[in-house]
Amino acid sequence: METKWLEDFIALAETQSFRRAAELRHVSQPAFSRRIQALEAWLGANLVDRTALPTRLTSIGKAFYDQAQDMLAQINGVRTTMGAKQPLVQTTIDFAAPHTLSLTYMPQWLTGVQQDFGNFPVRLLNQTVHDAVMTMVDGGCDLLLCYHHPRQTVQLDAGRYDMLVLGQEVLRPYARCSPDGKPAFSLADAGSAPVPFLSYSSNTFFGHLIELLLRDKKCGLAFDKCYETDMAESLKMMALQGHGIAFLPESAVTQEVARKQLARADGGCAGWHAAVDIRLYRETPSAQRQGKPTVSRLWSYLLNRQGAAAAARANEATPAHRMQSPRASGAVRAACPI
Repeated sequence: METKWLEDFIALAETQSFRRAAELRHVSQPAFSRRIQALEAWLGANLVDRTALPTRLTSIGKAFYDQAQDMLAQINGVRTTMGAKQPLVQTTIDFAAPHTLSLTYMPQWLTGVQQDFGNFPVRLLNQTVHDAVMTMVDGGCDLLLCYHHPRQTVQLDAGRYDMLVLGQEVLRPYARCSPDGKPAFSLADAGSAPVPFLSYSSNTFFGHLIELLLRDKKCGLAFDKCYETDMAESLKMMALQGHGIAFLPESAVTQEVARKQLARADGGCAGWHAAVDIRLYRETPSAQRQGKPTVSRLWSYLLNRQGAAAAARANEATPAHRMQSPRASGAVRAACPI
């Protein structure tokens, strides 16, 4: 039996709707239904009357509702007690992040943070975007570092989770660089022949995003999908070997472009890119789930740093006439008719 099954059941009991409960739990309705069925199989009893609309619990389900709440409270209590007995657990910050951010963005970002904030132990869970989000929802990490795009959103309740935008990443098409400095394959120069395409799996964050991009372009190009994987690093290695064009995050190919091993394959044409936010999430502290003190201090530091950066940008954008001395400003006002 898994703890998330209890949380699923409580959500279903309180919403009386498989659809709304699945949305609250940030899973698809079929997956949510399977988890409720798994809980019923573990108990050996039906908890939900599936012949009734709206959804209602069976008599056993009503009795188990109170038990489920008590079980969750005990589990969370044990977790809190054991965590307090292990100082390292309280100071270690558990991150969940997709593979690409783990390899490209996080090391440099973490170095900059720790130089100013101070060192702290880190445990990194390297996952897909979907699995990283689910780790946050299930309480398996302190902080979630992930991508976000308006058409590929991260579905986390703003009332339950805090969010910071740390930066932006751009995906562009790249191919192996020829001796003349040009890409071996180019979307701008492609004729009627299919373009060898190194693709993300369609069920991944980048895979779905690139599918939307290609659909919007309506360029008439034919793509020959010759390789498919979940990981950008694998696509980069295939592109370096000259197997085709791959859409890659700029941060992942900085060195290869500088060494002229890879080159942009968009021919300088607009529209062949997608910009995504890099976001950091945490569960909003509450009386029941206060979170680790180290995480709270780090979050406050990041908020203050963003505030200072925003103020600096505002000062740089201030028009020159607003920076004049009071005497000069008065002279300007006097010269202007009212």
